[in-house]
Amino acid sequence: MTLAVCFSRALSGLCAPQVSVEVHLSNGLPSFTLVGLPDTEVKESRERVRAALLQSGFDFPARRITVNLAPADLPKESGRFDLPLAIALLAAAGQLSAEQLAGYELAGELGLGGELRPVRGALAMVNAARDSGRAFILPRASANEAALVHGVSIFAADTLAEVCAHLAGVARLQEVSATLTPPAEQDYPDLSEVRGQGAAKLALELAAAGGHSLLMQGPPGTGKSMLAARLPGILPPMTLDEALESAAVQSLGSQGFALSRWRTRPYRSPHHTASAVALVGGGSEPRPGEISLAHRGVLFLDELPEYDRKVLEVLREPLESGEIHISRAARQVTYPARFQLLAAMNPCPCGYLGHPRKPCRCTPEQVSRYRAKISGPLLDRFDLMVEVGSLSLDELQALPDGEDSRVVRERVGAARERQLQRQGKVNAELNSAELAEVCPLSAAESALLNQMLDKLDLSARAYFRVLRIARTLADLGGHAYPLRSHLLQAVQFRRGLASFGSR
Repeated sequence: MTLAVCFSRALSGLCAPQVSVEVHLSNGLPSFTLVGLPDTEVKESRERVRAALLQSGFDFPARRITVNLAPADLPKESGRFDLPLAIALLAAAGQLSAEQLAGYELAGELGLGGELRPVRGALAMVNAARDSGRAFILPRASANEAALVHGVSIFAADTLAEVCAHLAGVARLQEVSATLTPPAEQDYPDLSEVRGQGAAKLALELAAAGGHSLLMQGPPGTGKSMLAARLPGILPPMTLDEALESAAVQSLGSQGFALSRWRTRPYRSPHHTASAVALVGGGSEPRPGEISLAHRGVLFLDELPEYDRKVLEVLREPLESGEIHISRAARQVTYPARFQLLAAMNPCPCGYLGHPRKPCRCTPEQVSRYRAKISGPLLDRFDLMVEVGSLSLDELQALPDGEDSRVVRERVGAARERQLQRQGKVNAELNSAELAEVCPLSAAESALLNQMLDKLDLSARAYFRVLRIARTLADLGGHAYPLRSHLLQAVQFRRGLASFGSR
């Protein structure tokens, strides 16, 4: 047989379209031609495949070899096509039976000695192959990750020779299945370690219960970063679908997905020097950025005004839509970005504006310039703002330990369960029509709320955010509808944003 076809997968965002690896042998001077929009990594596979075949005890055909990666208009990248190319080449040369190839999809990078190395995006590829009816052969490290997807037979291999023996019926590969459990509670930092800061803890609980975004402002050393690191620990456990979504996105990142983090909420905290591409994703082959790697978890931006303003502005669209669209001349991909935004900042450049013991050295103009680094439209997308005050050492030592994360997580879980049963989503995702149904106001309550918002000069978007916060306060308290006290408390969490531009 001089023609053989093997199946694999390309990557386009979270999509993994099927690729047919077609190998044809013909008479003529020995050559190796690779077509089908391969990038440099794929073109280099000819040398890896040649060495791996020879080291595995096979002959490399001394003929004219043409390899086509179909469809021809789909860009192909990475070394994942090494394994299917080698198998199709052996089948075309008659060194391996081609009868079994139709029932498998393969992906894996080959070492020069024939060993298989893990590939990026195994979860996405196997998930896309679920409806094909084929089994999937992967390097062992990638197979363990891909086994999180149910409904597909996944075989793990360490070398090219093992894959050939399996296809020849000589020695069957090990079929991999996932038996993973949720992470232990101690994997998360505990909220009990934070003393005092009752208002900040309530805001954190509200953020967790309703999926709200939160901005914390206070002097250095008051515990803003400490509080942010404890948000994942009070969020409800991830559902299986959420865990698979998160793991699939992380598997596409440069660091891949670690099985030890299965069903653990992502917590991303990029440095303030991060670029816009680092946050939203991109590149010639668009990869997910921090906001997508934080999908179903937490994105924490410390020292918020130190970020470049243009970088911060890219957050506005995904905060509303829950996804990010990356467009390049030849590629357009969409990544999910349903994350909880936490941010922290100092009140002024020196950090001590309003500090009870340390004087502020900043002029009003410096303070105004510092705060102006954050645009009004971005500020308006924060649901909550809280002041994290400074406590003396004596005050800290006199305070008792706070509630355990487990106790707070139970309240948060109960509030989320009420939301999901009532509307099928968290309160932060409710639109105006849904809010009118689940958060009805009496004429007196509506007039009071309008009066308060007029005084604070808040936008129409802020009006609906206040209603969402009030709805979450009611859910935490087990109330069918928000009370007047919930509305007043919700406005207080917006008050800081209204006065943000003033000293």
